Amino acid sequence: MNAPAKTVRIGGASGFWGDSSIATPQLLQVPGLQYLVYDYLAETTMAILARARSKKPELGYATDFVTAAMLPHLQAIRQQGVRVVSNAGGLNPKACAQALAQAAESQGLSLHIAVVTGDDVSAQFATLREQGLKDMYTGEVPPAQLSSANAYTGAQGIARALAMGADIVITGRCVDSAVVVGVLAHEFDWAWDDWDRLAAGTLAGHVIECGAQATGGLFTDWQLVPDWAHMGYPVIDCAADGSFTLGKPAGTGGLIHPGAVAEQVLYEVGDPARYQMPDVGCDFRQVSVVQAGPGQVRIAGAKGQAPTDSYKANGTYIDGYQLQVMMAIRGIDAPAKARKTADALLQRTREQLAAKGLADYSQTCVELLGTEALYGANARALPTREVILRIAARHADAKGLGFLQRECSSAGTSMGPGTRSSFAGRAEIQPVFKVFSFLVPKQQVPLCVALEQRQQILSPAAVIGTPTGAEPVGLPATESSSVHPEEGDWEQVPLVQLAWARSGDKGDDENIGVIARRPELYPFLLTQLTAERVHQYFSHLVDGTVQRYAVPGLHAVNFVLHNALGGGGVCSLRSDPLGKSFAQMLLDLPLRVPRQLLEN
Repeated sequence: MNAPAKTVRIGGASGFWGDSSIATPQLLQVPGLQYLVYDYLAETTMAILARARSKKPELGYATDFVTAAMLPHLQAIRQQGVRVVSNAGGLNPKACAQALAQAAESQGLSLHIAVVTGDDVSAQFATLREQGLKDMYTGEVPPAQLSSANAYTGAQGIARALAMGADIVITGRCVDSAVVVGVLAHEFDWAWDDWDRLAAGTLAGHVIECGAQATGGLFTDWQLVPDWAHMGYPVIDCAADGSFTLGKPAGTGGLIHPGAVAEQVLYEVGDPARYQMPDVGCDFRQVSVVQAGPGQVRIAGAKGQAPTDSYKANGTYIDGYQLQVMMAIRGIDAPAKARKTADALLQRTREQLAAKGLADYSQTCVELLGTEALYGANARALPTREVILRIAARHADAKGLGFLQRECSSAGTSMGPGTRSSFAGRAEIQPVFKVFSFLVPKQQVPLCVALEQRQQILSPAAVIGTPTGAEPVGLPATESSSVHPEEGDWEQVPLVQLAWARSGDKGDDENIGVIARRPELYPFLLTQLTAERVHQYFSHLVDGTVQRYAVPGLHAVNFVLHNALGGGGVCSLRSDPLGKSFAQMLLDLPLRVPRQLLEN
């Protein structure tokens, strides 16, 4: 009898800085768990870390990793022989490792903690700027000084650290999926030009990099997902070819469902045929998601090609200040009272700015939460007697926002009846950390792996692929109108009856993945859910173009809405700067289908 094929069992314990503390203890109950991986970093998080480091140089890392994820569970992690990989180091991975080592020492534990650095490209930035560096999305010239500048590095430093014997690996700004790719490359001894396996490993990392989003979190059919209070976090069993099975700890809440997993496959991907990562270029168009048994979904089908010779990098810098205030307004004609309140406060404070010789606000945003404010012309005219008035403003000078900060309190006594002018005291004026995105040649970003007294440098040549220039194998990623549904008795229904959908952000761009609930419904997405129609539906929010990509393996289409988030992240004044609600809004869009398909 042949021995069973080797698999590697990995638990995804964090999807962002601030994720639940329930993940680590439940995953440590999984039999045979070999690795815990933690993803903490997003563009917004890097801006937050830059702000923290500017106040205290010893900070700049995800402190929750040490205090909440590791400290209470180090004994169990050590006893079970579970190894840990995390990008919690952020802007200061050495300080993160030092804090963790001190926590382990306080418990009488000796752990081998490796640190992967090199992603900080601040030293190279001045030279790049002199060479004409511009933002890769906007074409803007960067300021002379950045608060931070970090390349999105790959998995090779992680794999090297594990090979050196690390129990815990802490990195700076690697891509989210690298914490899994590094584990798999180490365990299966993958070559760094084995593009299909690296792409498959990237897919595995991508599916679990957002924690419970793979196990029922944010699922379109949220009514089906039980026990949110005890939501299970993802566990994957990965084979040597990169294919994997997804599950969750026994007895936890959540749901392992092909639709929820398909949503996560497309989450924030952009062009599924050309999902560029530092170690590999991925083609996810033929990925399949299949129910493999109770509580298990099987994922396979990623293809790969050589990556580019550059890393994407993000810099952050202070670009003025912003303030957001919220007040509750209730009673007859509440929305009208709220609008009048906002107009009066902005007029009053603009007059005060002018009187002091200060410039006008550089940007303002007024939203009436509770009136479908983000829906624009698609909003339903429903009467309401309760709204949250949200006023956000930006100014180059923090002093310029002090007038609005102070004057909003006056609305509670001098404006509309039924007004509560503050929820939690005076709102805070905050600096705006803007993100600057650019490319940096890999030759200029050597990685360093340090474990105790040992140190290894990964030469730039070792992390550069050889791009083939060939198109990925598979169906074209352009729109298709070749499928024509049969004539018959038609019915108009909202998109949610035909598809699942999930949305997310990449800077100022928005991604919406839409997956047909059944293969026979896919042609109707292709013929009716066009880029033009989606652009029209979101015309009040989108300042750029809309692209659509076909994903036949999932019976899906993936949309990218450019310049759709008012700047995105901490640069946006909107109440949904990350575009989490876009898919929910789109699911109301009506499509026509034969009634027989609905009945079946």
